[in-house]
Amino acid sequence: MPLLFEEIDSQASPLGEISLRKRRIPVFGDRDIYEVKLGDEFLMSSMFVDAEEALSRLGLAAVQGDNLSVVVGGLGLGYTAVEALKDQRINELLVVDALATVIGWHKDELVPLGKILNADRRNRYVLGSFFDLATDPSAGFDPQHAGKKFDAILLDIDHSPTEFLNAANASFYTTENLSLMADQLNANGVFAMWSQNLPEERFEALLKTVFATVTSHVVSFYNPFQNSESTNSVYVCVKGE
Repeated sequence: MPLLFEEIDSQASPLGEISLRKRRIPVFGDRDIYEVKLGDEFLMSSMFVDAEEALSRLGLAAVQGDNLSVVVGGLGLGYTAVEALKDQRINELLVVDALATVIGWHKDELVPLGKILNADRRNRYVLGSFFDLATDPSAGFDPQHAGKKFDAILLDIDHSPTEFLNAANASFYTTENLSLMADQLNANGVFAMWSQNLPEERFEALLKTVFATVTSHVVSFYNPFQNSESTNSVYVCVKGE
């Protein structure tokens, strides 16, 4: 009989103790649920991944052309990155994460999607702060090619534009810093971002100070704990010429 709970790994990190756990929850049947805790806070879970996958689908649907170079900000449990790699137009995918522990879990295949990411030659892990790299276009996201431009940047790190994983991230959500990130996009490039909340008008207005078009999508999924639909959102922004 499978264990109902198992702690797979726990390590210190710059943000505090981070742990990877696996559990079975009766309402999900025989499915293993992977979750990551940062201290006492739940950081990520494989319980509901619809919106993480939708981030890639909706973001990449707005991108024109082939041989795409794409950045994913926030590795998490790998769902956004794996969904992105289903798009055969992608030539390279850089997955940026600030925590070496999380990248290590994938490289060591302690999480289910690590095997998929490791086997795809287009995927490359980048250890670093997404927010630092986003606001330094002279260096940029690719440590092998300073100043490289990309066709899409897909971001899933903070809980929302106003609820931050780390308080220092708040400074990213300004016209100045969003513009520095947009400088790393090709013409008509796409920035897409996940949020646990419904679309926020103030954030949409902020995005419109930087991008030519801004579209907000509500992603619904069934929540068996509430026996009802839950919602997240995805912002999709297209840079001008």
